[in-house]
Amino acid sequence: MSDAMLSPADRLKQAAAERAVAMVEDGMVLGLGTGSTTAFAIAAIGRRMVAEKLKLVGIPTSEASAAQARALGIPLVDFSTHTAIDLTIDGADAVDLVDFTLIKGLGGALLREKIVASVSARMAVIVDISKTVGALGSRTPVPVEVVDFGRQVTIRRLEALGAEVTLRVDGDGRPRITDGGNSILDCRFGAIADPAGLADRIKSSIGVIETGLFIGLATDIVIADAEGVRVVSRPASSRESAR
Repeated sequence: MSDAMLSPADRLKQAAAERAVAMVEDGMVLGLGTGSTTAFAIAAIGRRMVAEKLKLVGIPTSEASAAQARALGIPLVDFSTHTAIDLTIDGADAVDLVDFTLIKGLGGALLREKIVASVSARMAVIVDISKTVGALGSRTPVPVEVVDFGRQVTIRRLEALGAEVTLRVDGDGRPRITDGGNSILDCRFGAIADPAGLADRIKSSIGVIETGLFIGLATDIVIADAEGVRVVSRPASSRESAR
């Protein structure tokens, strides 16, 4: 899609993505997130590699991101050869700018995204201003990846935690299956006062694989609005203590 055809929302996504890609340096191992916002970042990485002859490798968080990276000539590696990542660039569905907690997973790749984020020295999260509005969870459900076997039992356990649970489905009404072969439950808890405590309670439910609450992983939030792009960074002293 040409720049002239982009919607105002996509223009914000693109602006934030390009600012995050400015953090990329020659020789880096990059985590490549998933979703419409991150697609702009992957495209920008591909352009920089050509223009500046950068030597980079990427670890994608989804098959879609892998396919886009390959098409752009971005070399891909995996954890068999690289167990640490210099910088991950990814989007988010909701962001708390006070403690950098994220809700992620509306794109369906939350498990792989969290694995990649957990071994990244830096995680730059690209969002438009709408993703920072309101209390965490007040507008966005928490995606929860679950094994399909016993899904109905898992749903009841999550409902007992206070969630309004919806099984994510495709257009044909069948359960949306992740690249890892699992189902996703979108759980509405309302405003979340204690994200870490809620994440622990969700993870303690048998059948749950991972939650879309990302705590202590983001280091930089790149925010685009009508006035431009700004970067909010977590103090270095608080990064290790949060992990």
